Amino acid sequence: MSRLLKRCAQGVRVNIVPGLVLQSIACVVVGVYYFVPEARGAYDWIAKVKVDYGYWYSAVTTGVFGGLVPFLYLVSVGKVERSDFWAVGIFFLGAWSWKGIEIDFLYRMQAILFGSDNQALTVLKKVLFDQFVFCPVWSAPVTALLYRWKDCGFSWRRFKRELDRDFFLLEVLGVLVAIWVVWIPGTAFIYSMPSSLQLPLFQLVLCFFVLLVSVIGKKRVDKVLAES
Repeated sequence: MSRLLKRCAQGVRVNIVPGLVLQSIACVVVGVYYFVPEARGAYDWIAKVKVDYGYWYSAVTTGVFGGLVPFLYLVSVGKVERSDFWAVGIFFLGAWSWKGIEIDFLYRMQAILFGSDNQALTVLKKVLFDQFVFCPVWSAPVTALLYRWKDCGFSWRRFKRELDRDFFLLEVLGVLVAIWVVWIPGTAFIYSMPSSLQLPLFQLVLCFFVLLVSVIGKKRVDKVLAES
């Protein structure tokens, strides 16, 4: 129990400052949309592209923001070994392209379930469903598993050794706490936007969040491997 509480506290401590930065970015984007009419044209153009291309837009742009940009950053700072270049690059692009389709579907279904307006009650329902149903049941476990597999060098043997009780109790919970710290306020901003602009705002915050998960996750695995 003490290890569990320690991991939760660590997740909050590590993510609180980056989370505040990401939430500030989201706040500025939302504020500009509602209070700077001169900028509305750019938002409308993005919304039109999103509507015109549907899930293709979701896959390609999320692959770029959540996959390609963070991957290129990690390469530039030496966090990706030359021998792993293609494997890690394909992983980032493939995982986050699919994630874009998944999140777009989530947003569309919530619009059907709870409505597409930006009233406080509607936003609250979407945030609660997103963070306390979708994330614990699907998003956090799958993200933790995918990134652990990547950090194990895509070795199924090493990956299977990592799937012990501590992984599911501590690592998955650690990812979930990281998600909550960043995304509970973040999704409130996202769901306050029109439906066609929710995914683009998600992608902007996502780009920085993936960098955070990648760097922190790699450090944890390197520490475990060094001690083994």
